[in-house]
Amino acid sequence: MTRLKPEKTSGWRGSEELWLQAAYETLVEQGVDAVKVMELAKRLELSRTSFYGHFDSREALLAALVERWRVKNTGNLLARTQAYAETIAEALFNLFDCWLRDDLFDARLDFAIRNWALADPELRAVLEASDQDRIDAIEAMFARFGYSPDDARVRAYTVYFTQIGYISMMVEEPPEPRIRRMPLYVETFTGTCPTEAEIARFAARHGMSADFVQGRAGGQTEL
Repeated sequence: MTRLKPEKTSGWRGSEELWLQAAYETLVEQGVDAVKVMELAKRLELSRTSFYGHFDSREALLAALVERWRVKNTGNLLARTQAYAETIAEALFNLFDCWLRDDLFDARLDFAIRNWALADPELRAVLEASDQDRIDAIEAMFARFGYSPDDARVRAYTVYFTQIGYISMMVEEPPEPRIRRMPLYVETFTGTCPTEAEIARFAARHGMSADFVQGRAGGQTEL
């Protein structure tokens, strides 16, 4: 378990972000039932009453966690589907950045939210709406490149459900083998092969050479 150790001064009550970060770490490590004010106070080595200088209640803290998830995971995913791309392959590589960069998409948080929603009907409704927004955005991405409505919808489901399967199964793997498969995923999901230049740009922004991603002899893991 990670223990946050803030630098304290007399009368210090922490900060809203400090409490929220402690709640986040507890949620992804132990689940929502462990996110309790007293336990967070112990984790932070602060008094329980300090919490109420930042949040009115535990429910307010939980709502802030859900908002963090919504803004980061759903917000960034939608933005990546709308990022500039000249081809559908390039657009899909833009989306794949979410699966490779924790600053864009937090898979552990997504998993924790899904587990939490199993016993919380209100959160379940929020999650379902968020999933729909994500699927709609991926569908719109395909539609921009000329796919028919039915084709775009099925491809969006295929892309999204594949990634949710990774999250739900808690797949852990180093980035190198996954990135090497991504040109094949692009071909599978779009029906088109990415160009050498598209693969090279994607590889470069993840610190790899195009030769390595394509499995060519002499390819370097890192540029």
